[in-house]
Amino acid sequence: MADKNIDKAKRADRRRKRVRGKIFGTSVRPRLSVTKSLNNLFVQIIDDEKQATLVACASNSDTVKGEITKKMNKSAVAKKVGTAVAALAKEKGIEAVVFDRNKNRFHGRIKAFADGAREGGLIF
Repeated sequence: MADKNIDKAKRADRRRKRVRGKIFGTSVRPRLSVTKSLNNLFVQIIDDEKQATLVACASNSDTVKGEITKKMNKSAVAKKVGTAVAALAKEKGIEAVVFDRNKNRFHGRIKAFADGAREGGLIF
């Protein structure tokens, strides 16, 4: 069982390096970084030139918690986080971003988040 987890971690690390090696956020198009844990989703919009976080949001933050009900599944929560981060980005004047999915494959919660962010008005 341990070998399986080691192989999974190696594949995830290779995927992270491959994805992150092609992406760089500027002041014109900052990087939209998504990280997921077992229960929550964490999102940051980052300017890599200044090394600064412009916008941050999470599924357990106060801005999103009011919109989440107990009957919602994780994908529905991810979609709400996407619309919330898009609204926060619009307040800061950010319209276009570069999507950074980190080590995650583009399906499930990550895809639901991306769909919600696009519906909220972010372009990527």
